[in-house]
Amino acid sequence: MLYPGKAKKAYQKPVNYARRGMDLENLINEANKYYLDNDMAVIYKKPTPVEIKKVSYKGKTEYIEGILREKSTLDYTGVYKGYYLDFDAKSSKSKTSFPLANIHKHQLLHIERVLKHKGISFLILEMNNRFFILDGNILMDFVNNNERKSIPFEFIENNCLEINLKFSPTLNYLSTLDKLISKKEEILWKRLNLKETLIR
Repeated sequence: MLYPGKAKKAYQKPVNYARRGMDLENLINEANKYYLDNDMAVIYKKPTPVEIKKVSYKGKTEYIEGILREKSTLDYTGVYKGYYLDFDAKSSKSKTSFPLANIHKHQLLHIERVLKHKGISFLILEMNNRFFILDGNILMDFVNNNERKSIPFEFIENNCLEINLKFSPTLNYLSTLDKLISKKEEILWKRLNLKETLIR
């Protein structure tokens, strides 16, 4: 029922302002600054390899034209606890699966090379307003042993490490990465013990 002097309000979906303007890359950059400021790790975003071809001006506006000199690998690199890190940030709007088309072939090749040389390579995934670390080993195993074009969200929930949001930094991914490093060290320790047993 309409009352005089009152306009009918259209239904509006509630707006979530919690993360407005804070995309995944900003959250990672914020965390990396915190880690550097607190001497916890040295992690940087790699610069995009661009070659500037032309600079022009229209009034006070500057226009820069350029081309990519080479394909970029993953977005972030650094050192943590003596380990070389190489990782990328990926978001998916799909609620049911993560499209493998979001990862380029040259990026998969780069992940494979880093893993081969004992580095730690992974993806930080954002799906359904949740954040996960997808170990490069699990990713490569999925890609090499599946004909699927996407990773089901159920697989991500069961095989990835979830990053819980904190106060400072918001996306404290290193505390989650520690679990991945512990697994890696456990495997290395078992191999060393096996080697010593065989030598004896």
